[in-house]
Amino acid sequence: MKADKLWEEFCRATGTDEACEYEAWAFGDAPDKLADLVLRGIKTATASAYDFYAADGEPLPKVGEYSVILDSHDDAVCVIRTTRLEVVPFGKVSERHAYLEGEGDRSLAYWRKVHEDFFRRECEEYDGIEFDENFNVLCEKFECLYRASDIKN
Repeated sequence: MKADKLWEEFCRATGTDEACEYEAWAFGDAPDKLADLVLRGIKTATASAYDFYAADGEPLPKVGEYSVILDSHDDAVCVIRTTRLEVVPFGKVSERHAYLEGEGDRSLAYWRKVHEDFFRRECEEYDGIEFDENFNVLCEKFECLYRASDIKN
């Protein structure tokens, strides 16, 4: 199912105004695995590189915004809404946030390992943005509001 179709179904089922804006996107390195964690209620947070938004000319997410989460085939799997945003240095990301991201063993050590690897690779594509412990991370909490599997045929 495509993002616009899931959005229409979500709006119809929940009474949300279809004119509301949403972004459709997939999680970084493992979109299918991470989307599945959202669907299972395990993943309720994510992290992104704060400085990449300005470098790419993209607006920062806002609390209350909707997103349609895509899998690796650009199929829509669910609708989420951002509930909290916080910018923190990489070295100050909390154990709680790592746990809410739901990946691996949900520990901060695991989170740091996989995210440092990911951010280092991504930084290679940007002039003047280098990874270190003070690298700004946008920590986002969200709630899953609607799943593609919720649609009644």
